[in-house]
Amino acid sequence: METTARRYDLDWLRIIAFGLLIFYHIGMFYVTWGWHVKSDHASPAIEPLMLVVNPWRLDLLFFISGVATRFLADKMPARLLGWKLAGSRFNRLFWPLVFGMVVIVAPQAFYEIKTDLNYTGSYLEFWGRYLTGYNKWCDQEGCLIVPTWNHLWYVAYLLAYSLIFAFLWPLLKRIPMAWAKTLPAWVYLAVPAAFYWFCNGYLEPRFEETHAFIDDWALHAISFGFFMLGTLVAKFDRLFEIARRWRWLNLATGLIAYGLVAWLRALYYAGQLSLPLEIAFPLGNFIESMQAVFMMMALLGFARQHLAKADGPIRRTLTEAIFPFYIVHQTLTVVAAYELNRLHWPVPVEAIALIVITFGGCWLSYEIVRRIPPLRPLFGLPLRSRKA
Repeated sequence: METTARRYDLDWLRIIAFGLLIFYHIGMFYVTWGWHVKSDHASPAIEPLMLVVNPWRLDLLFFISGVATRFLADKMPARLLGWKLAGSRFNRLFWPLVFGMVVIVAPQAFYEIKTDLNYTGSYLEFWGRYLTGYNKWCDQEGCLIVPTWNHLWYVAYLLAYSLIFAFLWPLLKRIPMAWAKTLPAWVYLAVPAAFYWFCNGYLEPRFEETHAFIDDWALHAISFGFFMLGTLVAKFDRLFEIARRWRWLNLATGLIAYGLVAWLRALYYAGQLSLPLEIAFPLGNFIESMQAVFMMMALLGFARQHLAKADGPIRRTLTEAIFPFYIVHQTLTVVAAYELNRLHWPVPVEAIALIVITFGGCWLSYEIVRRIPPLRPLFGLPLRSRKA
């Protein structure tokens, strides 16, 4: 059976996934991993929690984006479908990307060079150089490339994948797919897991993740792969029903896999790993692949079970608001984090303040943008509001 009605469960899952990503970026301020600005209190303390969502947070978003793109494609008339779909996705994604790089993301780079290079110039002086591609902001790790898209790499990649799909879909839709709906349930888990393992275990060690688009082959493989998977299975109601029935088993398996990955990492960093690295790393990649796919299937299943009929004004508002939230959130986090760090507050107080400022700033930005028609397309909203 094919699904044609609006999928409220996927709307909610998209909202939840973006929300988790915003929390994840707030967490990046406090961990030891590299980021634009760092807290004086940075430590490995919350890194195990971050690793729960790290393997699948963006793959889930690309999958849901693929589903949404397929639903949009099926609403359009067959005549000139590719061009109409491409135009629709271009207008939705291109203008926020350009505006984001020029205006929204620039403060992130400003505070990054203040942190790493002790930059003392004014913001206007910085912005003028930023817009002209200034290439002298360098440290031992390299030079900052500007203008940049930082977290908006997701938008750039999604735009490219959407345009590719727009011109492939008129051809792909002619291929009979009825056979895929009768596959054994385990295939729906095994194929994505095997694909993820190939990307994670074979491609990623050979192609470093860069977010620079032109040389990001491992990330393209997995992101485009899950995007296309979303477009192909969007109307396979059986897949989502399988995810619903197996949700607890998938969740348990995903959490066990996470526990094993965390255990291997702890042994490795403690110098107590007895396995040879040529065995430990492929094993860890395999288990992490299981974690990612089983957790995504669990989330699809719980959303199907509990959110499929959860419509209302909150869903409709958040469905529209969450993309503008994503566009502005990281700049709010970076600026607020830098300034709060200078106050030397206790970590719990600082973290709560950072969360409140980030989400409050996102909401305020959305409330302003949605009321000013010329601004709406710059934040991924249609020129005029419509029912979601």
